[in-house]
Amino acid sequence: MANEILKIARLQDADIKGKNVVVRVDYNVPIKDGKVENDKRIAATVPTVKYLLENGCRVVLMSHLGRPKGKVAPEFSLAPTVPVIEKLMGAKVHFAKDCIGPEAENVVNAAQKGELVLLENLRFHPEEEKNDKAFARQLASYGEFFVQDAFGTVHRAHASTAAIAEFLPGAAGFLVQKELEYLDRTIRNPQRPFLAIIGGAKVSDKIMVLNNLLGVVDMLIIGGGMAYTFLQAQNVAIGKSLVEPDKVGEAKDIIAKSYSKHVECLLPADHVIVQEVKPDAPSQITQAMAIPDGWAGVDIGPRTTALFIERIKKARTIFWNGPLGIFEMDAFANGSVSIAKALAEATKTGATTIVGGGDSLSVLKKAGVKASELTHCSTGGGASMEFLEGKTLPGLAALSKSASLPAQKH
Repeated sequence: MANEILKIARLQDADIKGKNVVVRVDYNVPIKDGKVENDKRIAATVPTVKYLLENGCRVVLMSHLGRPKGKVAPEFSLAPTVPVIEKLMGAKVHFAKDCIGPEAENVVNAAQKGELVLLENLRFHPEEEKNDKAFARQLASYGEFFVQDAFGTVHRAHASTAAIAEFLPGAAGFLVQKELEYLDRTIRNPQRPFLAIIGGAKVSDKIMVLNNLLGVVDMLIIGGGMAYTFLQAQNVAIGKSLVEPDKVGEAKDIIAKSYSKHVECLLPADHVIVQEVKPDAPSQITQAMAIPDGWAGVDIGPRTTALFIERIKKARTIFWNGPLGIFEMDAFANGSVSIAKALAEATKTGATTIVGGGDSLSVLKKAGVKASELTHCSTGGGASMEFLEGKTLPGLAALSKSASLPAQKH
């Protein structure tokens, strides 16, 4: 992965002055009643887009929104993002009601240098997710240069992230560079002790990253729904808590591997439990790791919370992905919220804190912790996890190959 990064051209090193530039952004933002509820993903691209505008480029922005499954669906239109983009970028936005075809071409051609074009949702066409080359060629025809600034999609082999790089020279935008810098540094040269906190519902989603992290971390905390599979692997009673029986063996292997590598591996020592998982369900706190029959774990208990926070205070580098309980229900959010606040405190004392994943970012919001209170909040949970697993990310691999392409003439 590190070698893959080194091959990627950086935007600041590319000759883009006065060119027509196609930029893949991730504007997959929450929209309610026709208005953007959270503009963080749009704001994250401001440095890249403004740099291009300041260099006299005509900038064509392209993104997906939601999962329209290859069909036009008005509720997934990118139109509501236009006023937000104009405000944040300080530039006029021309909106194309499609991303390919005559209408899109006309809108692109009508835009001047120093102006923006936003194409309609790429996923209104099935060819996008099929990584179709003809579709990618049409997207590439709008520019002389391609900039990848959508870290949240670089793990997808889609037309706008992978195939497009076959037709245009390209470079990584400032957002993608920032993401890679923090994640690469986390793996290759962390300040120690290095603590990873991995939560979420399923072990199956995190097996590879857990195995990879065991090669570099000093401490590993496992929480959330996936912790119950690990507890069962230790022959601890888990009642009717969430479990993946087919992953118990792999959980045992990870625990054994942590011992052999002298990594402190911590599991919940007590739990908030309920008989029925619903917001107003009566709850109890266990006195130990075991959960009685008929009860399910829904959050870490107070002793576990205190134990985890103690480890956070010791760490100098902390990576967190995945909540530690059913945080969407306020009654079971205390563990995750407490960890979020502890990370903010650790940042104040000089620790490097990196949070990846949409659910973890939602916990931060619930805890009232701002992104600026942490070292880095990744805009791509899936991409960050696959990077830490050591996987090759198609969007980056394609970009490394595009660097040698000649610039297009328009």
